[in-house]
Amino acid sequence: MPALHLSASTRDLTRAAELLGQGDLVAFPTETVYGLGADATQDQAVARIYAAKGRPEFNPLIVHVADIEAAKALVVWSAEAEALARAFWPGPLTLVLPLRDGAPVSRLVTAGLDSLAIRLPAAPVAQGLLRAFGGPVAAPSANRSGQISPTRANHVLNDLGDRIEAVVDGGPCTVGLESTILGLTGTPTLLRPGGVTEEALSAVLGTRIALRRETDGITAPGQTRSHYAPRARVRLNAVDFEPGEARLGFGKVDCDLNLSAEADLTEAAANLFEYLHRLDDGQAQTIAVSPIPHVGLGVAINDRLSRAAADR
Repeated sequence: MPALHLSASTRDLTRAAELLGQGDLVAFPTETVYGLGADATQDQAVARIYAAKGRPEFNPLIVHVADIEAAKALVVWSAEAEALARAFWPGPLTLVLPLRDGAPVSRLVTAGLDSLAIRLPAAPVAQGLLRAFGGPVAAPSANRSGQISPTRANHVLNDLGDRIEAVVDGGPCTVGLESTILGLTGTPTLLRPGGVTEEALSAVLGTRIALRRETDGITAPGQTRSHYAPRARVRLNAVDFEPGEARLGFGKVDCDLNLSAEADLTEAAANLFEYLHRLDDGQAQTIAVSPIPHVGLGVAINDRLSRAAADR
């Protein structure tokens, strides 16, 4: 049976919350990307996320909550977490903190780790659903594992429409890149770049942020080498385009689609996954991407592109 296509109305959010409560899978929009939601306290519901996505079970999930107090009930809170939450929540920042003893979260969510990735999303539709549900919702990106993340409801329906129960349509995501993930189980460590920059995090904490090494074990979502990948091969830092390539530009270049003709990294981030979807729907075997400055949001954009271009 195809997934229900729900609106963002109060009535439909109530329906979506009821579906979550009975162990069903419901995709919903955050400001970053669409998430594939399940009741984080139900083992069977969380297991269905892994099955629907074809996701490796060693790859942990992010839990979404409605407010800071709900987060504190699940993790061991700290002064660092308090400062960051006050500065960036609700918003595109995920904190990885020690799991609180007795926290009612499926061990499948943490992939057996003693820590939990948690965030408070800013998107009004996500907040409305979380309030209507009244509990923690595990929600990785609503796409098949390793493929392009969804920033519109039709992306979810095209990819997972026969594997889940419902999609809440809240229009396009405003940020367009997954959340920044910051590890706080020891030295503050950037586990995945995203909508909140390393510089902004350092400014709040008053200290430098350590960087994860690619050789480190997987401790948070989005760390597998090949990820966010279209069917077509991705060629990075393309200064000259070759015949037959789909051309994804940035700045003043002649291309098929331009992430931002004005070289605005915020605009580029919001457009990245939608434009990769569009170009991948064509016949080109290769998507060539213009160089992206490796500063600010450009760090997160380049992270996603490098994983999209990795050997599969």
